[in-house]
Amino acid sequence: MSGYWCPRSPSDSSPEGTSSPVGDSRPYGTQGNLPKRQRLQQGPRPAVNGMRVLVTPLLPNSNCEYQVTVMTIKIAALSVLTHLAFIEGEFGQFGIVRWLWKNYQYVLAFRFAIQEINKDSQLLPNLTLGFKFFNAFASEQYTLLSIVYWLIGINVPFPNYTCHTQGRHVAVIAGTTSALSVEFGTLLELYKNPQLTYGPFDPMLNDKDQFPSLYQMATSDSSLGHGMIYLLLHFGWTWVVLFVSDDMKGEQFLQYFEAEMLKKGICVAFTVKLPVTKKLYGYGDLTFMSSIRVSSANVHILYGDVRGLISVDISVQSFVTIGKVWIMTSKWDLVMSETNHMLHSLHGGFSFSPHKEEIPGLKHFVKMENPSHYPEDFYFSKLWLFHLHCSLEGSFCGHIGSCPPNTSLEFLPGHIDLLTISDSSYLVYNAVYTVAHVLHKMILEKVEMGSPGEAIQPMILPWQLHQFLRKIQFTNSAGDKVSFHETRNHMAHYDIQNVVNFPSGLRLLIKIGEFSSKSPHEQSLLVNEEMIEWPVAFKVTPQSVCSQSCGPGFRKMSQEGRPICCYTCVLCPEKEIANQTDAKQCIPCEDHEYPNQDRSRCLPKLMTFLAFEESLGMALACMALCFSVLTAAVLWVFVKHQDTPIVKANNRTLSYILLITLFLCFLCSLLFIGRPNTATCLLQQIAFGLVFTVAVSTVLAKTITVILAFKVTKPGRTVRRLLISGVSNSVIPICFLLQLILCSIWLGISPPFIELDTHSEPGHIILVCNKGSVTAFYCVLGYLGSMALASFTVAFLARNLPDTFNEAKFLTFSMLVFCSVWVTFLPVYHSTKGKVMVAVEVFSILASSAGLLGCIFVPKCYVILIRPEMNSLKGLKNKSKF
Repeated sequence: MSGYWCPRSPSDSSPEGTSSPVGDSRPYGTQGNLPKRQRLQQGPRPAVNGMRVLVTPLLPNSNCEYQVTVMTIKIAALSVLTHLAFIEGEFGQFGIVRWLWKNYQYVLAFRFAIQEINKDSQLLPNLTLGFKFFNAFASEQYTLLSIVYWLIGINVPFPNYTCHTQGRHVAVIAGTTSALSVEFGTLLELYKNPQLTYGPFDPMLNDKDQFPSLYQMATSDSSLGHGMIYLLLHFGWTWVVLFVSDDMKGEQFLQYFEAEMLKKGICVAFTVKLPVTKKLYGYGDLTFMSSIRVSSANVHILYGDVRGLISVDISVQSFVTIGKVWIMTSKWDLVMSETNHMLHSLHGGFSFSPHKEEIPGLKHFVKMENPSHYPEDFYFSKLWLFHLHCSLEGSFCGHIGSCPPNTSLEFLPGHIDLLTISDSSYLVYNAVYTVAHVLHKMILEKVEMGSPGEAIQPMILPWQLHQFLRKIQFTNSAGDKVSFHETRNHMAHYDIQNVVNFPSGLRLLIKIGEFSSKSPHEQSLLVNEEMIEWPVAFKVTPQSVCSQSCGPGFRKMSQEGRPICCYTCVLCPEKEIANQTDAKQCIPCEDHEYPNQDRSRCLPKLMTFLAFEESLGMALACMALCFSVLTAAVLWVFVKHQDTPIVKANNRTLSYILLITLFLCFLCSLLFIGRPNTATCLLQQIAFGLVFTVAVSTVLAKTITVILAFKVTKPGRTVRRLLISGVSNSVIPICFLLQLILCSIWLGISPPFIELDTHSEPGHIILVCNKGSVTAFYCVLGYLGSMALASFTVAFLARNLPDTFNEAKFLTFSMLVFCSVWVTFLPVYHSTKGKVMVAVEVFSILASSAGLLGCIFVPKCYVILIRPEMNSLKGLKNKSKF
C-alpha cells in the first residue's frame, strides 16, 4: 500500500438519512448536487471487504416508508488462510487485505449511467435518479444485517420499521455472486422489491416460483458448453480436466457438459469440485493442484461460482502450472488475482465472454474521472493514492504528493486495467437503464390514465415495477437489445478471448475468435490462430490427448477399464482400409478394389487373366506348341516308316490315333491361355475330358492288343477271333461314348461360365472360367483316372511277356507318369488361386501328354531313326540268334 494510510476526515458531517458502518459511529457519506437538478448521492461506506451501491430515483421529501434500489459491488477481498467475513469489520489474527481494484470499474460504469440518464431530457424528464453505495461483506450474517439497515434507513436493527427521509428506494441492483443474490432475495421478497443482478447467469435464480422479484441481466449460458466443445474439437483436444464449483450450477453444467463431450469423443481425465465456501484455502486443501502437474491433460476447463473459483485463483500462484491451457467461462465469472508475470498459470488461456458492443463515452468517462469529482468517495481516493502515489485536494487522504496535470486512471499499473470495459460493468450499465426505462413507462402510463400530478410527484411503490420489468424492451446506446423475454436466451454470441500477461504487469484479454449459436443445429466457430499467445511452455499449438492419434490405415481399439479416448492403434486387416485419422472401424474395399500398401485408401483393381503376353502364359504356350510340333514330327516319322516291323508290331492304327490325340491334347491347353469367353470356357473342360479319354482309352486298347497278341500263339479259336475282329479297337468308342455322356450331363446341369475372381490377388480382378459343377468336373477326372489305372494294371501284368517289340513296359511307364501327374495335380490345384490355378491345370495337361509321348514313342523313334538295322527282318533274325 506504498506506506500510505488514509484516515477519515473528522470534519465529515452526516447528512440526514445516512447511516454508519457496522461497529463504527462515524458518518460515512455526503449528499451531492448535480448541475441539471437536485440529486441525492451518498458515497460509499469505507470498509475492508466490499461496496454496495443503491440506485434511487430522487423524489420529494416523503415519509420514511418508501424503499430504494441497491447495487452491490465487491472491490476488496481477503487473501489469507482465514475467513473472508470479519466480525464488525475487524481482521482475524492473520488477516491481510487484498484489494480487487478492477471491480471499481462497476462503480464508474454505474455513475456514468446515472449521469447520462439525469442529463437526458427524453428519459425521466424533471426527475433525477440518486444512489447509495453499501459494503458487500463476504458473510451471510453481515450481508443480511446490511440489507436490514438499508431497509430500515438507520444503523439500528429495527425490523418492520422504515425511517427513510430522503427519496423512495424502488429497486435493487446486486452482484456479483448468486449466493449474494439469494441472500438478498430471501429478505427483499417479503417487500416485493425488484432485484436486478449483474452477475453470471444462474438457472437457480431463474426459478420464478422461488424468486419472482429477481431479474438477471445476464443471458443464459446454455450454449456456452457447445462453444467450449467446438473450441476443443477445433484444436483436437480430447483429454481435459474439469474444475466446477460444488453447487447446483456446477453440477448441472457438469452433467450436461460430460454428456455432450461423450457424444463428441472428448473425455475427462478427472474432475475437481471447488467447494463454495467463504474460507480461503490453506495449502493442505490445494492438493489437487499437485495432480495437475503430473496429469497428461494439458487443457483445463474452469466453470463455477466466484467463491468456488477463489481457491483456483490462489492456487495458480502457489502452484505455477505453465504447461496447461485454461478455458474459462468468462472473465466476470472468475476472480483473477493481480499477478504481474508471464509465468502465471492462466497466461495463454481462453475466456468466453458474451458479445457486446462498446458503450459510447464510457471509456472516456473512466479515463477522465478522478477523486476530486467525488470527494466523499473514500475508495476512489485510496485507489488513486495506492497506485498513482499522489492525492488531490479535498481527498480523505489529505494532500500527499503532487499529481501531474494529466494524471488519470489511464496510468494505473498494467495489472489494473480499468479502461477495458468488463462484462459486469456492461450489465451494470444496462441495469441502471432498465430501471430508468421502467420508471419512465410507469409515469407515462399514469399520465395517460389521467393523473398529471404523477409526472411532478409520482407515487411509485417497488412492487409496481414488476409488470413493466417483465415486458421491458429497449435498445441501449451501444445498439444492443435489452429485455427479460425468454427469447433472448435462444440465441447466443460469445467472444473468445486470449489471456495474455506481459512482463511489465499488463494483462490483456485479446479477442481471437467468436462462437455463435442460433439453434442447436446452427452453430459456428471462428478462430484466428495467428493471434493466439500460448502458455510459455508451448511453442506451437499444444496437444491434449490420452492417446496419440491413429493415422490412416489404423483403427482405434479401446483399452479395457479406461475412457474411450484412451486406446491403442491396430493395423486394419487385409482388404480393409481406414482413410481418416482416429478411425473407429476399418472399411472393407469393394470387390473391384484393393487397399494400398498403407491401407489408407482403396485402389481400382486391374482386370487380368493368363495372357499370352505375360511370361507364364507365353512359356506354357511355347511348350504346348513345341510338343505339338514334336508330336506331328513323330506322326510323320511313323507314317513314313509305316511298313517297318516296329510300327506294324503294336497296331499301327492305334499308334496313329494316339499321336493325333496327343497332338490335340497339346493344342487344347491353348484354350486355357488368353482372355476367357463363353466359347472357350465351354470348350476348355469338355475338349480336355474328351481328348484325354481318347488318349487313355487308346493306351488301354494298345495294352489289350499286346495281351491278345501273346494269347494268339496258344491254341484256341476264341482269342484268335477276338484279335482278328479287332475287339481292342472297340474300347476307344465305348470309353469315348461314356465320357461324352458325362460331359453332356455336365453341360446340361451346370455348364462352365466366365467369373471375376476378386479375391485371389489383392490388386487384380482375374478373369477365369468357373467350372460350374465341381462334381461333374471331378467325375470327368475320376473317369479318366479309372481308365488310366486300368491301363496301368494291364500293362504292368504284361510287362514281362517275351517279344522283340513288346511295348508293355513302355505303356506301364507312360501310365505311371500319367497317374503321377494327375495325383500330384489335385493338392496343388486346390492350394493355388487365380492365374496360377489355371497354369497348374495347363501344366498338368502338358506334362501328362508329354509323358505319354515320351514313354511310348521316343524309344520307337530311336530305333527307327538311330538304329534302323534293328527295324528290319534281318535284324530281328540276328537278334533271335542271341
